Amino acid sequence: MSELGKLLFSKNHEWVRLDGVSARAGITDFAQDALGEVVFVQLPRVGEKVTCGQSVSEVESTKSVSDIYSPLNGTINAVNVELESEPSLLNSDPFGRGWIYELSVGADVELGHLIDEDAYRRFVKE
Repeated sequence: MSELGKLLFSKNHEWVRLDGVSARAGITDFAQDALGEVVFVQLPRVGEKVTCGQSVSEVESTKSVSDIYSPLNGTINAVNVELESEPSLLNSDPFGRGWIYELSVGADVELGHLIDEDAYRRFVKE
């Protein structure tokens, strides 16, 4: 299974990688490509409770400013401070060093609205 195969995707072009009751999230390669060169990332606040679909971050590129939405309910437990000095990591490594934040989620986290890699690839082709 590829590293991407371990991810789930939202139709808002965010990805999430679950690890027990923690989830790391970021934007997809499709999203970063559509944005263009990322020049600023507003990180969410650690400790903030978020709901699925809530805007938690903002990304500014040479083309536009875009909201980043949480794909899950939870509490922000970490942010990628490396993005403050290197926002271009969202372009160069969106699924690795370009992660944006981590959530604490419950053991009963709802995943039914998220899609796997194959379904996401079909979605962006449509």
